[in-house]
Amino acid sequence: MNDEAAAFICGSAWGQHLGPQDLARVLAAVRLTDVPVGHCVVHAGEPAEYWVGLVNGLVVQQVSSENGRLATLTCVGPGAWFGEGTLMKRGSWQYDAVARQPCHAVLVPRSVFNWLLETNLAFNRFLARLLNERLSHYMGLLANERLTSSAQRLAHVLASLYDPDLYPNRSAMLPMSQSDIALLSGMSRQHANVALQKLQTQGLLEVGRSGVRVLDVAALRHY
Repeated sequence: MNDEAAAFICGSAWGQHLGPQDLARVLAAVRLTDVPVGHCVVHAGEPAEYWVGLVNGLVVQQVSSENGRLATLTCVGPGAWFGEGTLMKRGSWQYDAVARQPCHAVLVPRSVFNWLLETNLAFNRFLARLLNERLSHYMGLLANERLTSSAQRLAHVLASLYDPDLYPNRSAMLPMSQSDIALLSGMSRQHANVALQKLQTQGLLEVGRSGVRVLDVAALRHY
């Protein structure tokens, strides 16, 4: 077992509560993978065989239509886990998870995920909290899309990326292009740029070549 994978799982919110025997079984089964920029960590339509934890990098979850239109659902940063809902349904991936930066990920096999789900109370509590936060996240995005201005919607979208349960260890710098942010916010790049400039003028963030630096998460959340 790679020491890096062991440290990542032992430091995670659910791994900290595993007993020695359960932890040993998990560590014996997981594996590490590297995903280059532009490649998929998971691919829509493929059977879900792993629960994915991102050690480092940035992943954008997106869906596409037959005519090539893209919609970004969310982005995942270091320390976050994703794919539990698909595994629990024993289904196939409904989205592409595309690496926007070189990614290093831990993969927990479906068999081990299901075993933890059936036998470990602490693991179930973690999943319940995680799924509840995901539901709140997407309900908030839906409400913002229907009820708020472009600047408000973008502010709330960026603030949602700092939910500590969904996206732990998020840094102030979001290394996302304005095109990525526009897709994530469900608006054109032009409208996203206007909204970013408005939020920057108010001192809530800084727009740079490498991405967006968030200066005040609380103010974005209540914008």
